[in-house]
Amino acid sequence: MEKKLFQAESKRLLDLMIHSIYTHKEIFLRELISNGSDAMDKLHYLSLTDETARGVVDKFQMKLTVDPEKRELILSDTGIGMTLEELEANLGTIAKSGSLQFKEEMTKAENHEQDTVDIIGQFGVGFYSAFMVSKKVTVITKAYNSDQAYCWESEGADGYTITPCEKDGVGTTIIMTLLDDTEEEKYSEYLETYKLKSLVKKYSDYVRYPIVMDVEKSRPIEKEEADENEEIEYETYVEEETLNSMIPIWQRSRSEVSDEDCNQYYKEKFYDHEDPILTLRVNAEGAITYKAMLFIPSHTPYGYYTKEFEKGLQLYSSGVMIMDKCADLLPEHFRFVKGIVDSQDLSLNISRELLQHDRQLKVIASNIEKKIKSELQKLMKNHREKYEQFFGQFGLQLKYGVVSDFGMHKETLQDLLLFHSSTENKLVSLKEYVERMKEDQPYIYYACGESVKKIDQLPQTEPVREKGYEMLYLVDDIDEFVFQTLMKYADKEFKSINGDDLGLESDADKKQMEEQIEENKDLLTFVKEALKDSVHRVILSKKLKSHPVCLSSDSPISLEMEKYFKAMPGGATPDMKAERVLELNPNHAVFTALQDAYKNDQEKAKKYAEILYYQALLIADISLEDPARYTDLVCELMK
Repeated sequence: MEKKLFQAESKRLLDLMIHSIYTHKEIFLRELISNGSDAMDKLHYLSLTDETARGVVDKFQMKLTVDPEKRELILSDTGIGMTLEELEANLGTIAKSGSLQFKEEMTKAENHEQDTVDIIGQFGVGFYSAFMVSKKVTVITKAYNSDQAYCWESEGADGYTITPCEKDGVGTTIIMTLLDDTEEEKYSEYLETYKLKSLVKKYSDYVRYPIVMDVEKSRPIEKEEADENEEIEYETYVEEETLNSMIPIWQRSRSEVSDEDCNQYYKEKFYDHEDPILTLRVNAEGAITYKAMLFIPSHTPYGYYTKEFEKGLQLYSSGVMIMDKCADLLPEHFRFVKGIVDSQDLSLNISRELLQHDRQLKVIASNIEKKIKSELQKLMKNHREKYEQFFGQFGLQLKYGVVSDFGMHKETLQDLLLFHSSTENKLVSLKEYVERMKEDQPYIYYACGESVKKIDQLPQTEPVREKGYEMLYLVDDIDEFVFQTLMKYADKEFKSINGDDLGLESDADKKQMEEQIEENKDLLTFVKEALKDSVHRVILSKKLKSHPVCLSSDSPISLEMEKYFKAMPGGATPDMKAERVLELNPNHAVFTALQDAYKNDQEKAKKYAEILYYQALLIADISLEDPARYTDLVCELMK
């Protein structure tokens, strides 16, 4: 029996495949099962046109067997098998793919489209992954339409032997003698029933043929006369168990799968205790054919808004899992979506663990993004309560998506946003707001604050209310950044109630204000000097009605933004602080008192100025810089 060298000649090449191509050693079982599935596909395909091939096997299946004493893991299939020449060609030449060659031959012979014969294997290196866990691999195979079986045997890169042998029935049996355990690797775990079942479930659950295994179980011993006080005795027995479910739920038609089936699958697959709020089915055909089943959870997962949270969809190729979390399939703003994408058109690299061409992935990802958006819009329109439940959990993610990447995704996300309405007293979309705008309304007005209740009490809201215009209340830290990124919606600009020009003044109002500013310019300078660097400017307000004072900003950084930056680790730096503007109401009695004090008692006027500034801080919900000073000033006035 002559030992033959691998035609690839290089021990280095085999070492590379065993130690470098695959990320995880456990992947070997996926590869061997995929090869077995290919072999049964070939025989099944031939049986469609070849009468001799029909009835060659009783049933198509793969069987896993373990022999702990010999440290052997055995995988058998009832596929097409291999002749001596095919053994030499497929197992004697590294990176030779019998599956790919078969597919090409069938395509040419039948003039079929490339995807008519659906075969998983494309590279021919999957078999050699067995050497990652084995010190010796034996292959016993008998080809369809052949009377002779052969045994291929190898201990690695030194070469292999092929000898004639006996085998009942066509198919292939792979016997792996596992490596000895080390401190780093426990190869014995691949002899454990639990481990093998979990690997089949993880990677090969949707291979179309049954993967069976004899599993030891226990049951109570039945007795003719049972004694209530007697302990129940158990016996062990062996039962053949099918380890894979074979037909993926996403491959079944909608009529075959109920909503309850989808919900149950989601909860089991993604370890959630609640039903998803929305299930999306995709069946795409075209340049790239794929199926997808996507789920939007009803609540944010644990640790969702942390760096540790991993996004991504499970990626399958013809029912075999390629990646557990393919991040490239989901944009960051839809990172909450869970689910599966299955395509036989993906160009995988040699290990099947990565994609060869990201163009295919980008096409699928783009289509999925559009599908998610359209389904969320339908949910908002047809099931508003459900959408608001979703938005309560993931609205922040959508808002972060608007702001991220310099606003690149704002067009995609703007119609999915909701904000509290001052007139409707509920969440509304930007589209709904614009549809209700009055004909003479120049802007989309908004106000920022910690809560709806606190915003309602802001003095700056009065002139907008007086006009009967609707305002959007922004209560999340990110909201104002969102509006600055959007800039406008449906050609209507956003305008903060703290803005200088709200577009609400008449010409007469403007003229009156100009006169008042001229009359009080010395007083405004005095107040500014009294407050020193606490404020950037002191002005007469165009927006105050019943209140004497308010605080606004003279820079792109608003007061709410300053609060946000201040709450961040390290606090707000000087360039992240608002340039505070103290606005005084010239038509209020308090302003008249300030004028009198300025004319008659400037020390008192300075104290008035400080009190008004502190009051403006309180109204803006900003912590007082010196609470004791404010208390002293108030007490002095009460004497």
